[in-house]
Amino acid sequence: MGALDDNVAVIVGGTSGIGAATARLFALEGAAVVIAGRRTSTGERLAAEIGPRATFCRADVTVDGDLEAVMKDASTQFGRIDCLVNSAGGGGSAWGILDLRLDGLMQTLGVHVGGVAAAIHHAAPIMTEQGTGSIINVASAGGLRAGWSQVDYSCAKAAVIHLTRCVAVELGEAGIRVNSISPGPILTGIFAKAAGVDPDEADRSAPSLEPVFAAQRSWRPLARVGVPGDVAAAALWLASDASSLVTGHDVPVDGGLTVGPPASVLAATRAELIRTLLAARGEGPTAAVASGS
Repeated sequence: MGALDDNVAVIVGGTSGIGAATARLFALEGAAVVIAGRRTSTGERLAAEIGPRATFCRADVTVDGDLEAVMKDASTQFGRIDCLVNSAGGGGSAWGILDLRLDGLMQTLGVHVGGVAAAIHHAAPIMTEQGTGSIINVASAGGLRAGWSQVDYSCAKAAVIHLTRCVAVELGEAGIRVNSISPGPILTGIFAKAAGVDPDEADRSAPSLEPVFAAQRSWRPLARVGVPGDVAAAALWLASDASSLVTGHDVPVDGGLTVGPPASVLAATRAELIRTLLAARGEGPTAAVASGS
């Protein structure tokens, strides 16, 4: 038996990266999956790969009517929606406030916040009528840690995390759970897409970033580079009955990025501080320096 047997899941932004990995995993765990996204040929190929219980529905998250149609079609075809995963997104438009343009900010907020809010708006009545449902919003470590990503992207993802809490409070009495996931650096095409690379080529080239991520050992306590399946596994838990008492929470899947740097980095910093203090006093190295204590 799968964790999502007889469930129906709508994956918005499900044509690539985290969304596609989530669609595949949910289907393996027994769910019927509706994949929503802008790239028709990519979405149809993925649905065919997954099998007969997967369908594709073209939707642009900045178009309210598209999201309304996705939820209506899913409900009509399968009779219910048990899980909604909001995974659509893209890179921000500016790294700093001095380079930020209002149109870029509004576009980023429209995709990441407006799209999430609209999808929930149209799925919530269906889930409310059922008396059950799980909504999972993919946020980002950038929404928790300043300076990690573009300023508009970071602000949008912070808004997604708080929107999650607000909606969890509102919909909890209807039996609907709402949580978010904040991935750290994950090998997806989002980085190349933000640089203007064709989306399909960006998805194919994502694994080439692994050496870059792996070299940044000082970012996080866990050394392994994150992949879309890591986030999909967290989404599976939030979608399943295993998390039936969990709502209003953000789950970082970031190797400890938002907790702090590795212990070895902190020890080296402490040792350097002691060396500097001793040098200022004209003293030589001590055992304390060697140990980093």
